Amino acid sequence: MISIVEQIFKFGESKPDKIAFLNGKVSLTYENMLKGILFAKNKLQKEYGLVKGDKVILAADKQMEFIFVYFACHLLEIVTLPIAPDTNAKRYELIKNKVCPKLVVGFLDEDTNIITAELKDFLGYVDVVDISQISFPNMDSIADIIFTTGTTGMPKGVQLSHRNIMAAARNINTFIGNKSEDVEMIALPISHSFGLGRMRCVLSNGQTLVMLGSFVNVKRFFRFIEEYGVNGFGMVPASWALLKKMSGNTIANFSNQLHYIEIGSAPMPLEEKNNLINLLPNTRICMHYGLTEASRSAFMEFHEEKKYLNTVGKQSPNMYITIRNELGEELVCGEEGEICVSGDAVTVGYLDLPKEENFWGDSFRTGDWGTKDENGYISLKSRKKELINVGGKKVSPIEVEEVLMEIDFIEDCVCVATTDPEGILGEVVKAFIVTSEPLKVKLEYIDGLIGSKLENYKHPAIYEIIDEVPKTASGKIQRLSLK
Repeated sequence: MISIVEQIFKFGESKPDKIAFLNGKVSLTYENMLKGILFAKNKLQKEYGLVKGDKVILAADKQMEFIFVYFACHLLEIVTLPIAPDTNAKRYELIKNKVCPKLVVGFLDEDTNIITAELKDFLGYVDVVDISQISFPNMDSIADIIFTTGTTGMPKGVQLSHRNIMAAARNINTFIGNKSEDVEMIALPISHSFGLGRMRCVLSNGQTLVMLGSFVNVKRFFRFIEEYGVNGFGMVPASWALLKKMSGNTIANFSNQLHYIEIGSAPMPLEEKNNLINLLPNTRICMHYGLTEASRSAFMEFHEEKKYLNTVGKQSPNMYITIRNELGEELVCGEEGEICVSGDAVTVGYLDLPKEENFWGDSFRTGDWGTKDENGYISLKSRKKELINVGGKKVSPIEVEEVLMEIDFIEDCVCVATTDPEGILGEVVKAFIVTSEPLKVKLEYIDGLIGSKLENYKHPAIYEIIDEVPKTASGKIQRLSLK
């Protein structure tokens, strides 16, 4: 296994004239991408004096200058911290204080001890690329630190080595079946693990990368697919909801052109999975389960695994999933426990946190609660911290939410644990409901609609109407913010 940046250079050497990057205004060949990366590398070394092990906070914007700086840092074994260009001041300060960067690119900073630069400062090209003169990174050195979106508590810095990110790209490309001829459009934020991972997959595989600002501009989304011959893209369920709302079934017009779609980052209703199956009968629709710490741990393909759409799939190529109890002991099929993952794509650990707190041996403890059946399919029950303990019985909020969402006047909902007002059961289920018919939200009425679909102890004991369910930018429900 070689690093992603070395893989890119090898492909650029063999096919220099192939288009690597498009964004509607700029077209960049692989040869010029290599020249741009080397230009940024020289600038980081000579102008800013950066050396191996230094840290750089980098605005992850969808422009070629980001690609230049990002992979230039990798060449120099400088640790990159890609964050969103619109990161709020509080989060930025938290990250900066934790890592003490030598350089911040794309953000102004009032701290005079911090060197800052703009992405545009790194736009340029060297004259010649001589790969024999280039030193590529050690696979076990840290490539990136990605700060989690923080659905609970403070965000953590996830350290990913060059081995981790290359292994993840290999696993993903293997499952999806990507080829160097593919043209992929990225409309996801590349400051997050999903979008950044897609970028690495595409470029390390010698594909063409088409950058789109976001899914909001639906007309441009479909125009780019047609104009550039896009045959694949990644999206979160919220992106699909937006596309469907703004364009109906237009995506079906491209059913023969789209070879693959990768979906991830948040749960997707079963109805929408079946909808995509019907709209795109010839497309490989792949949905992953994973975390920043263990990228794409499991995968499933909607057409091939239609009987298992209520699961998150099976372990990905070269990944190993076990279900373990509180003592770290592996459980048998069907028993509920913590989902644990091992493999080369799993993080080497968190920044400034002891590794043993989050691992059983070499298995990363995801904090997710679930089961594994005899065929290897993983069913996700809940985040471990979000399980509701009703009189000693564990209740998955996801299970309750799925039943509630079958009720026609409930538009969205989220369930959390709350103290039993009777003081008997310890905790009970509380459901927050989004609805345009508030008069129907009554305990006895909804209880009757739920009926035997859930055991009595799983029925919500309290309901509260809210305007919207709090979610992260990637669509993950922030349950604990409602407790």
